[in-house]
Amino acid sequence: MPRLPLIISDETLRDGEQQAGLFFSSETKKQLVRLISQTGIHQIDLMPAVHESEEHLLKALVSEGFKSIMIAATMVGKEFIDRAKACGIKQIILFYAVSDRLLLLRDAEARNFTAPPKDTLIRRVRQNMINKVLENLRYATSAEVGLKVEFAAEDASRADFNFLVQCIREFQPYIEHFILCDTMGVLAPEKTYVWIRDLLELTQNAPLGVHFHNDLGMALENTIQGVLAGASMISGTFRGIGERAGNIPLEQVLTGLKWRFGIEVEGINYDALSQVTDYLDSLGVCPAPPYSKAALRHESGIHVNGFLRDPESYHIFPHADPEIWFGKCSGSSNFQYLFEKQLNQPLTPEQYNRMRDKIKSLSIQAQRCFSPQEIVNLFEGGFFND
Repeated sequence: MPRLPLIISDETLRDGEQQAGLFFSSETKKQLVRLISQTGIHQIDLMPAVHESEEHLLKALVSEGFKSIMIAATMVGKEFIDRAKACGIKQIILFYAVSDRLLLLRDAEARNFTAPPKDTLIRRVRQNMINKVLENLRYATSAEVGLKVEFAAEDASRADFNFLVQCIREFQPYIEHFILCDTMGVLAPEKTYVWIRDLLELTQNAPLGVHFHNDLGMALENTIQGVLAGASMISGTFRGIGERAGNIPLEQVLTGLKWRFGIEVEGINYDALSQVTDYLDSLGVCPAPPYSKAALRHESGIHVNGFLRDPESYHIFPHADPEIWFGKCSGSSNFQYLFEKQLNQPLTPEQYNRMRDKIKSLSIQAQRCFSPQEIVNLFEGGFFND
């Protein structure tokens, strides 16, 4: 049977836990790392900037012998790169948006413009992004810091194609893979194959990865088509858990390539895959079905911050409203959205920040997340007053 040298990157402990209502304790995450490491998967991702408990967990896993496979998801910024390196890891996944929609939301210079021509503004914003990412890539890979870097291109499936090609070409000297993220799950299989083939042709077969979400129920087939088109890295979660309708289920991609095409991935222990999924099943963990009410839930503070200025930034269904949840992955934006957009009861930024800190601590203590109604009950009961 042919063996394919794919890199398999696991996001179960980070992107998987961003599923609204899902919480993994540190001990559960350690057990997952032990089981996932036995499968031969090459990378296991954590994000130390989410909370100090994640930082402590990553350091513990490194000290327990998992240094070679642990990788830190890292926001752009030297302070985040330094924080990741301090955990003892050797590799990070630096992530940043590449679509015009998200770049216009996040670019500080764009917010200061009043009414420039749209094409001029977009060119400025795109160049700002390239300059910012290149500065961070050079820093992370410098002799002083010495990290290997994967770059995750957030919302790549909604990005301008030519700009995407430019990013791949400019970032390639500094990165191991350029990971194409279908952040909102809008791709279709036939488009995915052509898209990746065209990108490979125009970037001289740059090493591309795929990280696809399942909002339309097509993430699995999209990923398989991406591999057939020439992607050399797959990023996903076990059981397909994750925000909204989840990610690609790694066990299904690996088994699908084997059963449908007779392709095995080098280094993978296929017999060990079921140990991970069985453990998650024992915890009652499963993804939200596409188009379900649960798939409209958002906990990530980064995503909710986008909603505040652009409702379509992280929401693709015009006839259904998102539901904001609260937990370890939340930001002050979650509270701002709830109190300003839904309750029409604005509070101060200081109050939102205090509420964020308190709910993060409560979420870790109680090992759970909280619905909007539960937050209202806590607020009315005076939980956030002190």
